[in-house]
Amino acid sequence: MGESQLRVPLLAANWKMNKTVGETLSFAGAFIPEVQSLLDSQDPWPEILICPPFTSIPALSSALASYPVAIGAQDVYWQEKGAFTGEISPLMLKDLGCRYVIVGHSERRHVIGETGELVAKKVRAALDAGLKPVLCVGETLVQREQGDALKVNADMTREGLSLVKREESSHVVIAYEPVWAIGTGKEARPDDAAEVISHIRETVDSVYGGNASEDVRVLYGGSVKSGNIRSFMTREEIDGALVGGASLDPVEFARLALTVLRARPDRRAR
Repeated sequence: MGESQLRVPLLAANWKMNKTVGETLSFAGAFIPEVQSLLDSQDPWPEILICPPFTSIPALSSALASYPVAIGAQDVYWQEKGAFTGEISPLMLKDLGCRYVIVGHSERRHVIGETGELVAKKVRAALDAGLKPVLCVGETLVQREQGDALKVNADMTREGLSLVKREESSHVVIAYEPVWAIGTGKEARPDDAAEVISHIRETVDSVYGGNASEDVRVLYGGSVKSGNIRSFMTREEIDGALVGGASLDPVEFARLALTVLRARPDRRAR
C-alpha cells in the first residue's frame, strides 16, 4: 500500500433523524472551540464531515462557512428533478453547499428497502452533480455467522461501483458498517474490520485493475466512540470513521477528531 499515506483521513458524522435547527446551531457553537487548534492548522486534517438532516443543512452550512468542515447529506435521489414527492435531488444538495452525500446506509437498505441497483444509481447521480458519495456496505449478524461477510461486502462494493468509471473512483468513499454493530453497543474487533476492509480494497482492485484502491478511502463505522476509535485508526487499511450516535455530542465528536489526528500522525493532506 505504497500510496496509502496520501489518503487523507475522513471523520464523518451521520446525525440520522436527530437535531432541530436550533440544536444544530448549538452544536456548531460548542464544537468549533473544541477543535479550533486543529482547524487553524496550516495542514488541516483529518477531514471532518457532518451530515445533518436535510432541514439543518442550510443552518449548519452557514454556521461553519468560515471553517474547513465539510457538509453532507444523508441521502439523495438519483434524478435531477421531477414528480418525486418527498425526494431531494443532487443539484439541490449542491445548491445548499453539500460536498458529500451518504448513499446506501444499512438503514436505507434494510428499513426503507433500497436495492443495490438503486444505490448504484444514487452513486452515479452524486458524482454527476459534483458530490462525493459515501457508499455504505456491511453484513448482518446472520450473514457474518454463516461465514458470508467477505462475499456480502464484495458484492455490495461491486454493485455500488458498477456505474463508476476508473478515473472517478477516487471521489467515492466506501464506509464499512457491519449492520450488527450499528446502534447495538456491539463492536467489531479491529482485526475483523481490517480483514473486511482489506477484502473491499481487493474488490476495488478487481473491478478496475491495478492498485485502484490505493486512491479510495475506506472508513469503519459501527458503535464508534472516542474510547475505541484509536484501535481502528492505527490499522493501515482504515482511513477514518463514519460515526452515528457519538457524533451528536460536540465534545465527544471533537475528541474523535483529535484521536484520529494523533492515531495517524504519518498521514498528510495532498
